[in-house]
This record gives sequence, C-alpha cells and structure tokens, in this order.
Amino acid sequence: MSNQLLNELWAKNTKYFEYTSSANPKMPDINVDVFPSSLHEINETKIIPLDLSDKLQTKYMATSPTLLANYVHINANDEIKTSINASSQSFFVIRGSGKTITKDGVLSWKKGDYFALPYSEDLIHQSDEDTAFYWVHDAPLLRYMGAKAKSEQCKAVYFSYEELSKELALVNRQNEGKDLNRNGILLGNIDTPLTKTVTHSMWSLYNLLPANTKQKAHRHNSIALDYCVFAGKDTYTLIGEKVDSDGNIINPTKAIWKSGSAFVTPPNWWHSHHNDGDENAIVLPVQDAGLQTYLQTLNIQFSKGY
Repeated sequence: MSNQLLNELWAKNTKYFEYTSSANPKMPDINVDVFPSSLHEINETKIIPLDLSDKLQTKYMATSPTLLANYVHINANDEIKTSINASSQSFFVIRGSGKTITKDGVLSWKKGDYFALPYSEDLIHQSDEDTAFYWVHDAPLLRYMGAKAKSEQCKAVYFSYEELSKELALVNRQNEGKDLNRNGILLGNIDTPLTKTVTHSMWSLYNLLPANTKQKAHRHNSIALDYCVFAGKDTYTLIGEKVDSDGNIINPTKAIWKSGSAFVTPPNWWHSHHNDGDENAIVLPVQDAGLQTYLQTLNIQFSKGY
C-alpha cells in the first residue's frame, strides 16, 4: 500500500474533541452491587464469575475495570482447573480443604487460608470435601491493555488461617481503645516493599470489625471488591458520595454483611463499617490498589477526626 493511501486510511480513524467539554468524559456508573453466598452454595463444580461487564460496558467479563472476582465451587473429591491471562491472582478459601497443583509443586489449603500467585499458570484444585473459593484476578486489566502475562512480577504467597488470626489478634490488642479508621492487617509480599501489597497489582486487607463498634468513613480511588469472611447480625457498610461536617455519610446505601457474600464499593465513595451486633466480624476487600499505589493515584482520604 502506498504512503498516500495509508495516510488516507488512517485519517478516517481520527476524531477531535474540544478540551474543556471532553477532558473529563462521562464513564459508566459504578454502583454498589451484592453477590450472595447462594451463588456458591450449589451442587456443581464450576467457576461463578461475578460479572458486571454489561454495566461497565466492557467486551470481557469484569467486576471492576481492572479486576474480575469469582466464586469457585468444587464438589467433594472433585477437581477444577483455573486458567487465566492475568499478572496477579488471589484465592481465599471460603470453606473446605484440599490441594492446588502448581508448576512449583503442591499447595495444601483449608478453610480460612489465603494464597496469591503471579503470572497466569494453569492451576488444578482438588478438594477433600465440599469447597468454595473467593478468586480475584487482574485479567480485565490485561484485556484492556491487549497484554499477555509472560513473566512473574512478584513471588507467590500463602497465609494460613492460624497466622492470619494471630496477626489480626496482635494488631487488635495494639489498637485496643483507639478510635481507628480500620483495624486490620495488609497482606504483603517480600517483592513489594514500596507498595506494601500482596502482589504488584493487587491489595488485600484482613479487617476486624469488633462487636458493638463502628469504623469511620474513608474513601479511595480504587474499587473495593469486599468479601465478608464472617458477620453476625446487624453488621453493615454505609456507602455514599458525600459526608457532612461531622464525617457522617449523607444518604448512604447500606450493604449488609453476610458470611460468604461479597459486595462492590465504588471508587471515591465514602464508606464506614458498622457492627451493632454482639459478634466480631471480618471483611476481606481486594482492590487494584497495588497498581494505584504504584501510580500514586490511590489517594486514601479520611473523614473528620482522622
């Protein structure tokens, strides 16, 4: 093709936008969405994507623009393969026990364990009993970039339920009597000393909400894909776009915490956690905050008093 014909062909693809009216384009709304535990309380071995692609207007499955959350259910004494083009993926064991076969060997796991891996290797998960995972990965980010994960950007990590519980209890004792915004532990990786995140792109917080307490509002530019590890009665998150002069959320949406369920907290929306019941609760948000922290765009802000 001649240079002139190519110039004409490429010129047909161009558009012009006036700056002041187009510099902040209207993007698809990201709202509070809830994914009940009934989605993984089934009798079939399968992956259940928590897909919001219709709302996000993506051509591929996504729960946020950069992440896809899934429930994975495995019948007792069965197996399933997970295979995805992702640079990060994490698994929280909702229930059950078994093992995962990786290129590096076999990882054993049980209820309450958490593990994360880089790269997009095929994994075979084998169950000893009825099992469910909360699986989150950054495949939507790679789909948007048209990229292929070809190298490991950080090490794989494994957090046992016992170690998570011990570290959370230690932090809770240190924070006792303090009116803190959150009361938890960020899960880290020896390869992410700057971002202090579980992988180079993803962030996870194991957050305790003690009985009869509240955690005041904060907000950040990353979308939180919140999984409720455990909650009793009257535990919830209030979510809204604005706060009043006292730091209380104006006209909030109420996301009820139910054990085994997940919900979406939109970017830059204020959210406060409330436990009006008599049992401690734990929530595990997963975000693309590793990427956001690296870009210095996370911008966590705390409401009045912080």
